[in-house]
Amino acid sequence: MSTYEAAGVDIEAGERAVALMKDKVARSRRPEVVTDASGFAGLFDASALLRYQRPLLASSTDGVGTKVMIAQQYGKHDTIGIDLVGMVLDDLVVCGAEPLFMTDYIACGKVVPERVAEIVGGVAEGCRLAGAALVGGETAEHPGAMGPDEYDLAGAGTGVVEASAMLGPERVTAGDVVLGLASSGVHSNGYSLVRHVLRANSLSLDTVLPELGRALGEELLEPTRIYSLDCLELARSAEVHAYSHITGGGIENNLSRSLPDHLDAVLDRSSWTPPAIFGVLAQYGGIAQRDMDRTFNLGVGMAAVLPADAADEAIRLLAGRGLNAWAMGEIVPGTGQARYR
Repeated sequence: MSTYEAAGVDIEAGERAVALMKDKVARSRRPEVVTDASGFAGLFDASALLRYQRPLLASSTDGVGTKVMIAQQYGKHDTIGIDLVGMVLDDLVVCGAEPLFMTDYIACGKVVPERVAEIVGGVAEGCRLAGAALVGGETAEHPGAMGPDEYDLAGAGTGVVEASAMLGPERVTAGDVVLGLASSGVHSNGYSLVRHVLRANSLSLDTVLPELGRALGEELLEPTRIYSLDCLELARSAEVHAYSHITGGGIENNLSRSLPDHLDAVLDRSSWTPPAIFGVLAQYGGIAQRDMDRTFNLGVGMAAVLPADAADEAIRLLAGRGLNAWAMGEIVPGTGQARYR
């Protein structure tokens, strides 16, 4: 007799996973979240938006890419959800939006309740760090399409910004300074190249390199820094003109998206030293500087553009929040490109 379980889907395991993750999800709760007894939808009290004159809703969706394969290979699943939140919610803050809530989606070959709870626990922790609520999600079992130890995750987030306070290229002016906000490492981009370097050099994730002082797996699974609350506080305290989330494409490509077509950002590469992991990847992979620039964040996870006379105070404010920042460039007349001098 054929059953759903015989086909590879374990409904009871899914229910146990939900039970295991409940307490972790509750830690991300905001006061605007309304309980839906049915559990089919996440509810958020929109009356909270009445304090805005013209509220603009911002939305973003993303995944973690092949970094999940490093997590699966290394057997560490409790931080990959933080990476997901960083990829989704830190896109919202670029326009000045406050992240409000997020949902996630996990597809896996087999539901292992403890593993799913670890993944969702990371998402919930990331939401807490971003000041947002995890209001719902879905776990889907895909036997036959994915191996029993394989999974992928994606998410979507919603935020709000006052129309008059929206940040972006139109605010950027010549003479502005570009601040680099330190990344926590590779974050969640470029892992296809990372994995290629590991394979080409037969490097195990358990390998401890002297340059890193810890196992490669630990270094590569360092969770993405979440900037949402830092950026929102900076925008409340200083005249920020624009942000740029440094993800796929590297610093130049992403920063160019936050510039008007008549201005350039000229960057000084000597103003910071990238974390050691980037030197390791370049050395073992024989990766040219141009490809490093186009693939990785090189130690800059977010960039802020603001008036020159506000830069020093902004750096001090961020340092007080435990975030290293520095002046890495300036805005000059040009053609809308970020480039190194």
